Amino acid sequence: MKKIILSLAVLATMSLTSCKNETKQKTETTTAEVSEEMAMTDISFGVRGNCGMCKSTIEKATNGVAGVSQANWDVDKKKMEVSFDNTKTDALAIHNAIAASGYDTDKVLGSEKAYENLPGCCKYDHEMRMNTSGAPKE
Repeated sequence: MKKIILSLAVLATMSLTSCKNETKQKTETTTAEVSEEMAMTDISFGVRGNCGMCKSTIEKATNGVAGVSQANWDVDKKKMEVSFDNTKTDALAIHNAIAASGYDTDKVLGSEKAYENLPGCCKYDHEMRMNTSGAPKE
């Protein structure tokens, strides 16, 4: 009889410990979700390019960076707008990813090798003004 009571006591203790751990895990997850929301950063900068194919390539390169949640390149303004988690990446990593795809940003020149592999319509003028203000193009 003593063995049965002792066994029941051990089982009861184990299930209480298990419940405490599950509650703790849920609390930690909630805290992590709040931290991620607070780490979001929005930036905008100039990127040279010409057309809708450029837009697709530039946005794909940007979205390929871990931590980027949103990317939009305006063809007319030559303006990139990005939202990202600054605990996972930074602005320079985003500029470098775009440059690696062949496009100049206002901080990093595009890869010449990648530029040569762009379709003809995407071969932009390297002196093109990156018009982040929205004024008429030159």
